Amino acid sequence: SLMVDVTGQTRKERVILPSCLQGKKPNTIPNKKIEDPASGKVSTSSLATRQDLTKFHLIPPRVIFGVLKEGCTYATTVIMKNVGVNFSRFRVKQPPPYTGLRVMYTPGPVAAGLQAELEIEIFAMLIGGKDTGGLEEISHNIEIITETETLLLPVKANILC
Repeated sequence: SLMVDVTGQTRKERVILPSCLQGKKPNTIPNKKIEDPASGKVSTSSLATRQDLTKFHLIPPRVIFGVLKEGCTYATTVIMKNVGVNFSRFRVKQPPPYTGLRVMYTPGPVAAGLQAELEIEIFAMLIGGKDTGGLEEISHNIEIITETETLLLPVKANILC
């Protein structure tokens, strides 16, 4: 029960449910729905009541590179899995060059149940010329634009001078 805690005592404050249980996805911005006659829409009666037929999940939902050596290049892979019932397309808005980030992927449709790989590459460089005590934090949200929403992939790194 949500009224009592694990010890059986009544709760003093309200339980906050995670956004995934509330039906919202973290780090997303809904897009205006545009009817595309070329996209494969499913018109089965059992699915007619569902509004969102295309969904992507990011695995992992955020990228933390940790402490990086200045002047070196590092890379990691993020998987975009299509958990909807239609094939769907996406595109990545490349981060500005001053961040040192670059996203490499193969464009094209992703079928339902399949996935696409995004390779996130960072060239560790200092942005500001001021002395920060040997460590500078880089933080940027990579925008992934899908047919129904814009996903934000947070990327963080600390660069060692």
